[in-house]
Amino acid sequence: MFQKTCKYNLLLPILLACLFLTVNATAATPVPAPPTVAGTGHLLIDYDSGRILAEQNSDQILEPASLTKIMTAYVVLREIKEGHITLQDQVLVSKKAWRTPGSRMFIEVGKKVPLETLLKGMIIQSGNDASVALAEHVAGSEETFANLMNEHAQRLGMASTQFANSTGLPAENHHTTAHDIALVTKATIKEFPDFYHWYATKEFTFNDITQKNRNRLLWRDEAVDGVKTGHTEAAGYCLVASAKKEGMRLISVIMGTQSEDARAKESLTLLNYGFRFFETHRLYGAGDILTTTRVWKGLQEKLSLGLNQDLYITIPRRQYKNLKASMTIDPKLLAPVTKGARLGKVTIQLEGETLLETDLVALESVPEGGILQNIKDTVLLWLE
Repeated sequence: MFQKTCKYNLLLPILLACLFLTVNATAATPVPAPPTVAGTGHLLIDYDSGRILAEQNSDQILEPASLTKIMTAYVVLREIKEGHITLQDQVLVSKKAWRTPGSRMFIEVGKKVPLETLLKGMIIQSGNDASVALAEHVAGSEETFANLMNEHAQRLGMASTQFANSTGLPAENHHTTAHDIALVTKATIKEFPDFYHWYATKEFTFNDITQKNRNRLLWRDEAVDGVKTGHTEAAGYCLVASAKKEGMRLISVIMGTQSEDARAKESLTLLNYGFRFFETHRLYGAGDILTTTRVWKGLQEKLSLGLNQDLYITIPRRQYKNLKASMTIDPKLLAPVTKGARLGKVTIQLEGETLLETDLVALESVPEGGILQNIKDTVLLWLE
């Protein structure tokens, strides 16, 4: 039920959808405990709502191996977006890049390679040589590039992450968590939709050498469109996967499994669990008017309230009709009011449990009114 200050139109989107679901839905699907996953740490989250659907040791500090390259690509793509570099840049391959051990795309020292080609070689072929060449082109040295990586990690909230290189090769003070890797993966998908499709590319050819993407899920499930594998002896076999079905996107992070088959199998197990037992809904859009409220002593009496970002929720399947929405609004609002000011809360509950709470904000500014309006409203407030 709404609190006294609520307006009916806050619940209207939920009520209309529930009318359809009541006619068409069967009984609610019970949600079993998450599956047991082999590995040192894992995480399954919904991309839109951010809800954690399964996890174990997701905050344990671990070696990321080539999952590092998700951040390497993120930094390079940010530099492109900000106009500092372009896909057409010709990148000179240094001796250090050429000599970098591990997986490689086989670039040659002293030659120039288009930046776009290097990005694809890193993302699809997991080329360590490409990673170093990109890092040196962006920042002058790999060490300086690692500093950029750490600055972006801090901005994204990756509190337990420290990068020492661009490749993920073992190094002192080079570590992350499943939770942190999910954050940069989500940022990559959100910020770079024009480039993200590269993560679904199954193979890439450079210098007449064709290499397949190491993410086996790209062949096993058509809903999977990324993201990155990783492996070192210390880190084990790791995989970040993302898949989208019926408008719902999930991100899974698996770290420290025993084989390539294991990381693919465990990732698919997590993704199937999420899609089978949960569904995600967009309840309200950023800027939608959820209600209006009275403003005292202002140039206008009515103020529109809503959200400053889209509101998504992930719930057990066939439970949408049982959602309850309510809101509270600060009493006796006085002008001036600034657009974006937090003036209340929107709360979503399911069977008495609060699933989320977010700020209700002013969608417009209301300047202070004139002297007559001020006197009038002062009297009215006295009489209340």
